[in-house]
Amino acid sequence: MEMKDLILEAMKKAGVPLNAGKIAELTGLDRKIVDKAMAAMKKDGSIVSPVRCKWEPAEK
Repeated sequence: MEMKDLILEAMKKAGVPLNAGKIAELTGLDRKIVDKAMAAMKKDGSIVSPVRCKWEPAEK
């Protein structure tokens, strides 16, 4: 499973917008890896920010 898939899955399971630190905690991934993956996901539009510094999947 790719980093993107792991992050999206964690976001969907949580059901609420999450910050990168919480995603790293839930997935067990390193925070720097999560930040890098989320930067790419922001650019391709797969995640959106409904609240400042919190993110959720663009498609629920």
